[in-house]
Amino acid sequence: MELQLTVRLPPELATALERTRRKSGRRTSEIVRTALREYLRLGSGGDAPPAERVRSLIGSLDSGVPQLAEEHRRFVLESLQRAR
Repeated sequence: MELQLTVRLPPELATALERTRRKSGRRTSEIVRTALREYLRLGSGGDAPPAERVRSLIGSLDSGVPQLAEEHRRFVLESLQRAR
């Protein structure tokens, strides 16, 4: 059985939610469910290990540098030498 919930939002949160709804093309209820799932999975954030707090970001960014993960030592050393 699903629970129906009514929530009052402050104006700035309602505006941000509406902006996100328009940009994403998703229903408001879908956005709220996603946000609530994420919040409940992570707790307040302070009690989760750092890797858990950023798990959704791991592998989601593109540096534009091929093989950065495999050759990070070389890239760091080159960057330090250029800075001198």
